[in-house]
Amino acid sequence: MSTMTVDKAGPTRTVKYGSMSRDRAWALRWSYFFLTLFAIFSLVPPFYMLITSLKGSAEISAATNPWWVFRPTLENYAALLSSNQFLRFFFNSAMVSIIVVVITMLISIPAAFALSRMKFWGSATLATGVFLTYLIPDSLLFIPLFKMFALIGDVTGIQLINRWYVLLFIYPTLTVPFCTWIMIGYFASIPKELDEAAIIDGASWLQTLTRIFIPVALPGLIAATIFAFTVSWAQFLYPLVFTTSADQLVLPVGIVTTLIKGDVFNWGQIMTGALLGAAPPLIIYAFLMDYYIAGLTAGATKG
Repeated sequence: MSTMTVDKAGPTRTVKYGSMSRDRAWALRWSYFFLTLFAIFSLVPPFYMLITSLKGSAEISAATNPWWVFRPTLENYAALLSSNQFLRFFFNSAMVSIIVVVITMLISIPAAFALSRMKFWGSATLATGVFLTYLIPDSLLFIPLFKMFALIGDVTGIQLINRWYVLLFIYPTLTVPFCTWIMIGYFASIPKELDEAAIIDGASWLQTLTRIFIPVALPGLIAATIFAFTVSWAQFLYPLVFTTSADQLVLPVGIVTTLIKGDVFNWGQIMTGALLGAAPPLIIYAFLMDYYIAGLTAGATKG
């Protein structure tokens, strides 16, 4: 074991470099081991989906080697991308997700700012209550929501059920609580000297929010935006319950209801549709994740 001895006025100090190096090496090995397991666990399903999407129906039915493509083809991609029905599903999902993100941000940012900086009686309890509403399972809410929208239709004559825009009222119940909780944490971490200086300079609370807090808390905004978009894009239960017509379906439900007919599963197009549906969130993560991580490490007072 290699050691280093340093002579000082006090007792001799010995630093054990060899033991530290071995411990760090073992920690690094275990880190790579579990990282490899995680990578395999995460990448094998999409890899299998890609392989299946490149197979024709005959090869899938032949039950040959499931991990190899003997006769690759793009017919599944051509069939879906040329299908007006599939493109309609994609358009509905995009419209719903973008509008829900806008609604979520317009509600969550002012709410988080008020709960974190404008202290008032019960603000801490209200902030906790906002987050706890997110923990309520979807399966407990869709029946009361369905009855509520049915009652609105009976009383007012405005039919919201089986309309894609009904999801614009439902999805914020999932996205707003959690995004508000995320933004509360970011706003609370910003030094109070910033808003105090802004108020002394004569800025209103709205100006303080738009000119100071939003630019500084941009990583939190990006995290909340990614979360809201992902939830809106991938939600399955609510659109399955509230939309039934083919022209009103969003992508996750449309793929299942149109490509599965009875006990016949069109696995090639199902896997292709799933891969195409996963593309928008992957693109968003690819473009925003680096900026998001850089913003997290920059510090709240930088700039």
